[in-house]
Amino acid sequence: MAHVAISGLRVRYGATLALDGIDLDIPGGEIFSLLGASGSGKTSLLRVAGGFLAPDAGRILLDGRDVTALPPHRRPVNTMFQSYALFPHMSVAENVGYGLRRQGLRGAALAARVAELLALVRLEGFGARRIGALSGGQQQRVALARALAPRPHLLLLDEPLSALDRALREETRADLVALLRRLGTTAILVTHDQEEALATADRIGVLNRGRLEQVGPPAELYERPATRFVASFLGAANLFDAVVRAAGPDRTLLTLPCGAEVAARGSSLGVGSAVTLGVRPERVRLGEGALGGVVESCAYRGTVLDVRLRLPGGTTLLVSQALGDGLGRVPAVGEPVRAGWESGAGIVLPG
Repeated sequence: MAHVAISGLRVRYGATLALDGIDLDIPGGEIFSLLGASGSGKTSLLRVAGGFLAPDAGRILLDGRDVTALPPHRRPVNTMFQSYALFPHMSVAENVGYGLRRQGLRGAALAARVAELLALVRLEGFGARRIGALSGGQQQRVALARALAPRPHLLLLDEPLSALDRALREETRADLVALLRRLGTTAILVTHDQEEALATADRIGVLNRGRLEQVGPPAELYERPATRFVASFLGAANLFDAVVRAAGPDRTLLTLPCGAEVAARGSSLGVGSAVTLGVRPERVRLGEGALGGVVESCAYRGTVLDVRLRLPGGTTLLVSQALGDGLGRVPAVGEPVRAGWESGAGIVLPG
């Protein structure tokens, strides 16, 4: 259960600053997810942690030991790649035992460790099979077993579930989390899938243009995003420019460009401040409220009905209605409706 301490990490690719002074502390046994769009720096951070890329500044410590200058084979870190990188000419058992053989393990000790790992990932009896005879989910588990084989202090996971279909991805994700918890493995999971980050991680770090916008538990980042970027990137969000009309510790009143006055959580920003108001679509209710609009579209998604409203001035408002009792009446396109939310659902962000 390695404690990871990253400080002042900078990486440049020519004139491009890929990582801009990353500071991050990951306790032993934590599953930490790096979430960001393409080009945000998450893969660069993973490559530096694995020893595949030398930073221009900063350092990485594992349990207090500086490993920044160590090559991959000399640091107690293993990486599970997005493509799995399995050897097609080897059997399952040979793939799992590859790193162990390079460490000098042989004979009965090697066979016992490989059998232990195959049991951990529920692939008992698959040792003699070739990689090409396995499903995508089974190949993913072989790659995980191989990565865990040398008992790494830190496991790096580079979008490990992206190649799987949705149903298999959800099942495999649950197995992966359960296994990491059982072993107490410290892990950094890189993903662009918000649902995957929310479902797997103890904490999430949202990267934007090489900087960490916010770090915290999934519920904290979703319910209390610190910036407009985090609110928009982590899940769907309605974002409005607004002006503070009255502010207090428990409740803030805001004026929207359309002239409507709405409530949000308490804020320390003063009266007259230009701010951003964020509201999650599932927290908006149709039928009553301060906002009046016209139905622009409706999308049925099985358990949810998404209704998009056009507000005065051209702003849109997305409403996600849970369909726990089945699909009832669907508003007609062009129908005038009202919408609103409880004050605790509104999030006041710096403008």
